[in-house]
Amino acid sequence: MIVEALVLEDVKPAEIETEAPLFLDGLGLDSIDALELAMALEERYGVAIEDDPERNQEIFASVKSLADFVRGQLEGATPQS
Repeated sequence: MIVEALVLEDVKPAEIETEAPLFLDGLGLDSIDALELAMALEERYGVAIEDDPERNQEIFASVKSLADFVRGQLEGATPQS
């Protein structure tokens, strides 16, 4: 979903390590990418990202943390870090 939502043409989903950071040395995403990804999550899964910079940093830390957050929201509980 990340590759599709952000049109990452040079990245294949299988190449993304689940524990790798989404920003900086990981996928190299920036704040605009995070906003686009948040909008895609809301559109596809009905999951809203709150305006909480500290919590959002935890949520967007890696593919795994993002997936855990979405899964938790879909199951009705926000996962704890």
